[in-house]
Amino acid sequence: MWWWLTIGIVCEVCGTLALRASDGFTRWGPVAIVLIAYSLSFYALSQALVRGIALGSAYAIWSAVGIAAIAVLGIWIYDDSLSGQQLVGLGIIVVGIVVLQLGAARA
Repeated sequence: MWWWLTIGIVCEVCGTLALRASDGFTRWGPVAIVLIAYSLSFYALSQALVRGIALGSAYAIWSAVGIAAIAVLGIWIYDDSLSGQQLVGLGIIVVGIVVLQLGAARA
């Protein structure tokens, strides 16, 4: 079940990177990647949910890992930058997911 969530995250990240490359949906190659990647991402997320990952945990992990991956890849691929405040925010997101998962393990 966790590998479905991983596939969903990877597809979502690929789709978001392609969204930036689509230049406002004017470049059809990246647009096709966006549509396919997001479709696969939601399908994989749905499979993770069907196979037993709790909705709150799955969505939190899916979105948080996606946010962190996009931030890092945006720096590497698109020469984006992150301020100190943004780095702290990413750290808070990661801590929040860890706390969420620790709470789920005890429920």
